[in-house]
Amino acid sequence: MSQPGQLPSALENWFASRGWQPHPHQRDMVARSNAPCLLLIAPTGGGKTMAGFLPTLADLATAPHDGLHTLYVSPLKALAADIKRNLRTPVDEIGLDIRIEDRTGDTSATVKKRQRADPPHILLTTPESLALLTSYPDAPRIFAGLKRVIVDEIHALAESKRGDQLFLALARLHTLCPDLRRVGLSATVDRPNDIARLLARHPDPCEIVTADPGPDPDIAMLQSAEAPPWSGGGAAYAIPAVLEQIKQHKTTLIFHNTRAQAEIFFHNLWLANEDSLPIGIHHGSLDRQQRERVEAAMVRGDLRAIVCTGSLDLGIDWGDVDLVIQVGAPKNVKRLVQRIGRASHRYNAPSKALLVPANRWEVIECFAALQAVREHDLDGDPLGPGPLDVLCQHILLTAASGPFSADDLFNEMSRSGAFLDLDRATFNACLDFCATGGYALRAYDRWQRLQLRADGLWQLRDPRAASQIRMNAGTIQDIDTLKVRMRRNRGGKPLGEVEESFAASLLPGDTFLIGGKIVRYEGLRQMTVEVSRNAARKPRIAVFSGTKFSTSTQLSQRILRLLNNSDWSDLPAHTADWLRFQQSMSRLPEPGRLLIETFPRDGRENLCVYGFAGRNAQQTLGLLLTKRMEEMGLAPMGFVSTDYATLIWGLDAVTDPQPLFDLNALREGLDGWLAGNLLMKRTFRGVATISGLIERNTPGKRKSGRQATFSSDILYDTLLKYDPDHLLMQITRTEAMRGLVDFARIEDMLTRVDSRVDHIRTPHVTPFAAPLFLEVGKVSVQSGSAEERLLAEETEALMRESGLAQMSPSV
Repeated sequence: MSQPGQLPSALENWFASRGWQPHPHQRDMVARSNAPCLLLIAPTGGGKTMAGFLPTLADLATAPHDGLHTLYVSPLKALAADIKRNLRTPVDEIGLDIRIEDRTGDTSATVKKRQRADPPHILLTTPESLALLTSYPDAPRIFAGLKRVIVDEIHALAESKRGDQLFLALARLHTLCPDLRRVGLSATVDRPNDIARLLARHPDPCEIVTADPGPDPDIAMLQSAEAPPWSGGGAAYAIPAVLEQIKQHKTTLIFHNTRAQAEIFFHNLWLANEDSLPIGIHHGSLDRQQRERVEAAMVRGDLRAIVCTGSLDLGIDWGDVDLVIQVGAPKNVKRLVQRIGRASHRYNAPSKALLVPANRWEVIECFAALQAVREHDLDGDPLGPGPLDVLCQHILLTAASGPFSADDLFNEMSRSGAFLDLDRATFNACLDFCATGGYALRAYDRWQRLQLRADGLWQLRDPRAASQIRMNAGTIQDIDTLKVRMRRNRGGKPLGEVEESFAASLLPGDTFLIGGKIVRYEGLRQMTVEVSRNAARKPRIAVFSGTKFSTSTQLSQRILRLLNNSDWSDLPAHTADWLRFQQSMSRLPEPGRLLIETFPRDGRENLCVYGFAGRNAQQTLGLLLTKRMEEMGLAPMGFVSTDYATLIWGLDAVTDPQPLFDLNALREGLDGWLAGNLLMKRTFRGVATISGLIERNTPGKRKSGRQATFSSDILYDTLLKYDPDHLLMQITRTEAMRGLVDFARIEDMLTRVDSRVDHIRTPHVTPFAAPLFLEVGKVSVQSGSAEERLLAEETEALMRESGLAQMSPSV
């Protein structure tokens, strides 16, 4: 019999039989197992998951337990399945009588029903499934014996609405199980105290256990015979060098920032793969069975490389991966470190990684990111308050479980980290919305969902609404996608999904890439895109859903410092020469200052703003500045934005750019632009769906994307006209401002600059501005004073004009 806080002999003997010793942080987790809350930060391969489960195994090895003992929550269904497989090894080899099961969206209804009646000792689940479990009337019985909750990859959940949903569910669990212990596991945390604050049940503290971080990663820039191009994101120039690295390693993960870029790179890689090396592709738009086949092949060691996206960011042990390649600038140092950790998934073994910049600007960003990794300088923004649409959904889920006291629920929620600063007036507004729909909608019976009983408790007006609430619960918003299948006479094999807007643009005979295959569009049948194999034509690229990352604020500032470092000897020669040309013809952007260049080109006037505020903010800046220019009679025609700069072209020269950047005027312009903007309607749709105003699912059917959009657009227009201060309109504005609009970074940039503007007028395009003319995604400005015109200059002409042609023949 072991003493409390010690491993029982059965577990000690199992470690010894394997020739292992528990790591110090694993023993530390056992020693502190009675703490109310623990956050473990340990490097990838350091046995985080085993450290989290050791106290559970120690408990169950020494004393029998009826019902659910430990709940494990992961952001990925595949991660839960992987943990189940790995956890079974010590349980079976020791001979412990422990039932381990998972419960996700893929679990059958029969199994879910049995799990509620007879819970296993250890249940592995996701935030969505946990929220649903807490919404049943028998939740007190299901969780009666629960002792511990383990939240894996907590850093990934902390920055999303899924995490907010989880922390509210944990608050509910604590009401049901007051002695519940919480454990968080993470490898990549920039602000440990912030994560600990989220995990804690206040006022209980959360202790932080930090493992030995191990050796620094072996990380460098990939050396290639050809220099990166001036613009673009495909990195096709590096294919030969990447293939050579694949040949030299056992298994290589090749990460991309978007699914479309992954498809392009995989296609080009496969065409160049003359040795027929086994290479796969993995991303979230592929069919689930195809992803599972790739995952199984990786575990078996059958693949030499896999081209992937964020779908493989998190901590699944994929076997013998000994190299990670990041194609394209990482945009975020935390994400880069997480991806690097996929290589050499062993404790105290350095991970090996190579960065492949897609263009010349990204060379600088990759170099800055390498510096940050070596200096252990992780980026990240402070965590904001809990989103109110998630809070509204939680109120409805609570009502689905039975009558509740508003006072008790407010006290419960306000002890959850994300909602620690929640005030009663805001809670009451959310409760009123859930009960009536709000001022403008209270006359409609369909939104009268809650009623106050004589005893002061709230309950559902119609008990049958509980199933509807559960059916529509969740915070993951579906982008409107359509299934892609091979033509039925080919067996109807599923390939994945494409966005509905992309499918609508296809004509019979069009070709596109999916799953690394070129397919021919045959037609649309029952909301399914039917295709056939066709490799005869150059493919279009499906507009896959997925996050379009912006370079973080911290990484952007590091880039600016790098530009102003007089020693560029560590940079590739072609990039250092580029910086010198820019310095000689104009000047380099500086921290705390704003560089603006104006120059004529092709009979048009151009203005280039080097804000380094990230793609979303720079895009918004382009919209607002062109609006300001139009008001000032300057006839803008269009703009294009990157993470680093915004280029605007028009009919008239800007002689004094300072008035364009009046922050109050930009705010007013933003208000007017947002009011009727499609972005606001799109954001409102997500908010309305999460909060429960719009139902995507009803028994036996699901609304199509167009149906849901039509419903939400009508509601948005109604509220904008009759109740512009409606709770959901307030949430929508907050979401838009910190999401795709990212106006906060514009405010931060202009506040930091504080009128320190460097306006340089040059006779022609500058070395820094030249690549912007080659960027895709140019936005035309529709106005009465200027017409849209297409800037399609040849790359060679631009390079000659800016003086770069003499520097390098590679374009």
